Amino acid sequence: MLFVIAVVSVYLASVVGVTDSTPDSSYVAAVYEHKVILNPHPRVPVSRHDALQHMQKNLDIYEEQAARAAQQGAQILVFPEDGIHGFNFTRLSITSYLETIPDPQEESWNPCMKPERHNNTEVLQRLSCMARRNNLYLVANMPDLQPCPLKTSPTSTCPPDGHWQFNTNVAFRSDGLLVARYHKHNLYFEASCDTPPEPEIITFDTPFAGKFGLFICFDILFHDPTVLLVQGGVRQLIFPTAWMNQLPLLDSIQFQQAFSLGANVTLLAVNIRNDRLIMTGSGIYTPFSATYHHARKGDPEEGRLLVARVPVLEPLEVKQSAAKEVEAGGGETTDSGYCYQDSCDDPPPPSYPTFISSMMYDTFTFVLLNETQGDIKVCNGTFCCRLQYRWLLQDHKELYAFGAFAGTHTVNGRYALQVCAVVRCAGLDRSSCGQEVEEAESKMDFLLEGNFDTKYVYPSILTSRMFLEQPESLEKAADGRLTMKHSNTKGGLVTACLYGRMYHLDNE
Repeated sequence: MLFVIAVVSVYLASVVGVTDSTPDSSYVAAVYEHKVILNPHPRVPVSRHDALQHMQKNLDIYEEQAARAAQQGAQILVFPEDGIHGFNFTRLSITSYLETIPDPQEESWNPCMKPERHNNTEVLQRLSCMARRNNLYLVANMPDLQPCPLKTSPTSTCPPDGHWQFNTNVAFRSDGLLVARYHKHNLYFEASCDTPPEPEIITFDTPFAGKFGLFICFDILFHDPTVLLVQGGVRQLIFPTAWMNQLPLLDSIQFQQAFSLGANVTLLAVNIRNDRLIMTGSGIYTPFSATYHHARKGDPEEGRLLVARVPVLEPLEVKQSAAKEVEAGGGETTDSGYCYQDSCDDPPPPSYPTFISSMMYDTFTFVLLNETQGDIKVCNGTFCCRLQYRWLLQDHKELYAFGAFAGTHTVNGRYALQVCAVVRCAGLDRSSCGQEVEEAESKMDFLLEGNFDTKYVYPSILTSRMFLEQPESLEKAADGRLTMKHSNTKGGLVTACLYGRMYHLDNE
C-alpha cells in the first residue's frame, strides 16, 4: 500500500514560516519499515555471542534493503527504532546487546575502516560498512553503553551500577564515518534505558541536502529536543520509531504528516512492523507531499521500503522575513466560501446540545453533526472550536461528532493539549464517539477552526482505509486562531484534527 500525494503548498506561519514552493534542488530519501526479528525471551540475559547472533539476523535484512535503496538512487536511508535488537528488555537482560558508541563530536572514527580502535563494536562496524558499501548516508537505532562517575550526591543522575544505557540513533556518512549520535530523551516504558542528563540537540550535515536533525519516537510529542531542533532552523528531521497506533488522533502516519505540516519540515519517519503490537506506518513527508505506507488488517506482515525524491528546504532563517509578512497579514482566506473574522456580519454559531465522552483517555466535550450542513461552536472550558460543514451526500448513515478538549493528558505520558476534532463514531449511539474507527463512507466539505493559546498546532485529515489527505488551506490569524479548510474529500472522513501542544504547561 504505497501512496504518493501531490498537493498545493500550505503554510502555518506562526510555527516556522512559509513553505518553499519552488525548491532549487532535491535528493532521494529512503526509509525501511522493518518486521523486526525479536528475542522470544527478552527478559532473560544472554551471552554476547547469542546477542550478536540475534542482531545479525536483523542486520542481514538491513543489508538487503540498503542495497535495494542504493539501486533506486537513495542518498540517505533510515531504519526504525529497536529494529536491530527488539524491545521489552530489562536493564540487566539487554547488557549483552550494548555497545559503547564514541561521541563523533569528540572523536572521528570510521568503524568499517578502523574496527580495531574500539572493542565490542560489531554492530557499529557492520552499519558503517553498510553505508560505505552502498555509498549512502545511513541512520539506525541501537542501545548505547556509556560510563558515568558514581556519586553519593542524591541529585546525581548516574545509575547505581555506574553506567548509562541509552536508546540511541547513530548516523553514518556515505564513506562509513560515524557522524552523529543521539540519545533519546523522552522514554516510553523503557526499563532497560536511562534518560540522558540533558536533552541533546544533534544534527549532521550532508552535501546533498544540508543539515538533518535526529529524534526518536515519543520525542515527537514534546518540546525538547524536537521543537528546539525546529527553532534552530533544522528543516529536515529523521524520526525512527516503534509506534503503537492509537486512533482516532494518534495513528502513526496521521501524526507524522501532522508534524511535518505543523512544523513546516521534511520528516523521514520509519516504524516497526508488528501486528500484535499494532505497529505500522512510515513515510517521507514534506509540507506539500507525502509518500507513505500503512498496513491494514489482513495484509502480509512484512517489511516495506519507501523511496522518494524530495526537495531540499531552505534553512529557517532565510524565510523569517516572509513568515513575518504572512503573519502580519492576519488570517484572511480567498474564495473560501466561509467567513470567520470578528468583523464579519454573520451572527455567532448557535448553541447545540453537548455531551461528554472519553477520547484517547481525555474528556472531550462533543456536539453531534446531525444536520446536512451547519455552523457549530463547542467549548471545553474557555477553549473553543468552530466547525462549518456540509455533507456531500445527505443520506449518509454514519454518526459523527465534533469535539474540543483543553487540559493535561495523563495516561501513558503527561502532556498539555488543546484539541479540535471531527470524528466518526464507532456506532450510532453517542457513547461510541471517540472510539477507534478505521473506515468511513461519509464525505464533507468543512472549515475547522480553533482559538489556540499555543502556536504549536499539528493538523491532520485521515480518511477511510488509512489514507491521508492534505488540507486545502491552513491559516493562522494574529489572535491565535488557526483554520483548516478542506473540500472534495476523496475518502470517507475518519478524523479531521487540529492538535495543539501546550508545551509550557506540561509540568504544571
